[in-house]
Amino acid sequence: MQGQAHPAVSAADAIGALDDLVATNLIGRQELARNLDLSVKDLVCFAHVLEADAPVTAGDLAGRAHVTTGAVTGILNRLERGGFVERRPDPTDRRRVHVTAVPAAAERVQAVYGPYSALLTELCAQYSADELAVITDWLTGAAALARTYLEDSC
Repeated sequence: MQGQAHPAVSAADAIGALDDLVATNLIGRQELARNLDLSVKDLVCFAHVLEADAPVTAGDLAGRAHVTTGAVTGILNRLERGGFVERRPDPTDRRRVHVTAVPAAAERVQAVYGPYSALLTELCAQYSADELAVITDWLTGAAALARTYLEDSC
């Protein structure tokens, strides 16, 4: 697909657009979490479990949500009680657990998030593969910077 012509923008314009996106998505995450009877941190952890290619550990989730492993225990208790995740002991280290998503819970989230995902897919269709590569590279870099800043400063 051929990309569209885009107006010239400055770094300040791009950062302003990112700030708007982040603020809007923050409100969206709060509403999505509320609709699922979760907290935002619970939702962040559940999303990480959903996105993972393999079971995740409590330590993985603690790092992702920027909380202690003790706080993750509470998050996992709520997610498990809500039917979102299952915990299984690590077969090689009984002190660790592996966390996986309950398929029905993934379907519940998809029912709520799916329409927004479809709109994002439509938006992506307006850009060429090369443009999407640049957008993805920039977003990935911005996310890495945000994680580094969070680790170093918060």
